[in-house]
Amino acid sequence: MASIVYSHQFSWPAKWSGDSNEDSAPIVREEEFIANTKAFPDREESIPRAFEGMIGTSEALKRVMAHVQTVAATDSTVLLEGETGTGKELISRAIHTLSPRRARNFVKFNCAAIPSGLLESELFGHERGAFTGALSRKIGRFELADHGTLLLDEAGDIPLELQAKLLRVLQEQEFERLGSTQTQRVDVRFIAATNRNLAKMVSHEDFREDLYFRLNVFPIVIPPLRERREDIPLLAEFFMHEFSRRMNKHVDTILASTMERLTNYSWHGNIRELQNFIERAVILTDGSTLWAPLEALESRIAPDPAPTTLKQVESSHILKTLRETRWVVGGPRGAAVRLGLKRTTLMNKMKRHGISRPYEQVVN
Repeated sequence: MASIVYSHQFSWPAKWSGDSNEDSAPIVREEEFIANTKAFPDREESIPRAFEGMIGTSEALKRVMAHVQTVAATDSTVLLEGETGTGKELISRAIHTLSPRRARNFVKFNCAAIPSGLLESELFGHERGAFTGALSRKIGRFELADHGTLLLDEAGDIPLELQAKLLRVLQEQEFERLGSTQTQRVDVRFIAATNRNLAKMVSHEDFREDLYFRLNVFPIVIPPLRERREDIPLLAEFFMHEFSRRMNKHVDTILASTMERLTNYSWHGNIRELQNFIERAVILTDGSTLWAPLEALESRIAPDPAPTTLKQVESSHILKTLRETRWVVGGPRGAAVRLGLKRTTLMNKMKRHGISRPYEQVVN
């Protein structure tokens, strides 16, 4: 197999305590403890095995998982769009695992990691003597993925001169190795992933329009972490347990104030940035309570991108109003009154936009 993605099982939920003297025991009310344990259902029963490693309960993530389950059973090409660090490879592996091709190869190819002069050879393969240094026949990624799935990661970095040949493989499922006149036929399911705006690249003539339409059969947009903030506590806790286990430490507590800061930070590097931050925090921690270098977050805070569509503007305004009212929806001082909406109308809009109340810190 061409790549490995780790899976996991949840540990028992960490203790989330309010800021207090480290020697004093955290006060956790019974209803708060129950709420925390409900966030960690039995994954064997509630989530298909293909989704192991995807942590979160947000509506935004659930929509992505629903799209994955819908398209996985087909052979259609999937285009995964999302910022760096959002988990595009994990989603692509889930599509393969849920597909009829699960028993065959899942081959990952990073189009940005290979020099442009070697891309064609890596994808199509070559015959001995095809060019200087070609001492033997090489099988390309398309042949390795025959009857399986090929992930073209960073598809926006494919050079224009190679895009026409790639289009032929997508359309005809055939190609020639470099230095050969014999046509090779393959049966490959394609998944393309990118953190770039391919439609904008097409308008600037940096990406072929016909190839874009061929890749954009079933697009799945993976939301950035700042659009599913309610998943941040679950991710932070998982990474804390994971790195604590690896380092043979016993870090099992995240202070409520720390969790609030983590939840409010924008994480422009998304899950990968959060993972690296928690790893560094575990390294710096001596006791059982996570010591997070929060000052590092302050130096990297950047404003969220301004909303550009009507849907984004509405979602942003609703979220801003909910935060101002401390997530009170109804009543004379609730967000619904401020927005001039009925309580039920606001709740329907929140559900449609995937907005839900984030983790609340424990009050001692």
